[in-house]
Amino acid sequence: MNLFKQFGDMAQMVKAAPGLIDQANALQAQSAQYQQQMNAQAVHAMTAEAAPGALEPIAGVDLERYARISKGIAAYGYDAAMLPTVAAMFGVDGPSWETAAAGWSARIQADRGVGRRFNELYSAV
Repeated sequence: MNLFKQFGDMAQMVKAAPGLIDQANALQAQSAQYQQQMNAQAVHAMTAEAAPGALEPIAGVDLERYARISKGIAAYGYDAAMLPTVAAMFGVDGPSWETAAAGWSARIQADRGVGRRFNELYSAV
């Protein structure tokens, strides 16, 4: 009797197979479309240019100095509380650093070109 139950289960599975195949094909198509979008975004991120004026210094701190200060906290175990100390080593006072850090962070998030350039500088220093 168990054999008949197995045949019945197999028959139900065969009936369900076309729907499952359609679902799998739809998921594969969605995955391919998502991959294309991600590839396009990656290319854009790697080739994006900063908007005009977006690389101008903020509170006297240019992007290269910002990258150097940001990377400078590595010597302190990436303790963000040490950023004002590192900034001072680069000749940037506390209030100027606060203004520059907030401004550069906002620009990097808003402009892929600025973010790309920051990543290049951060990797190079």
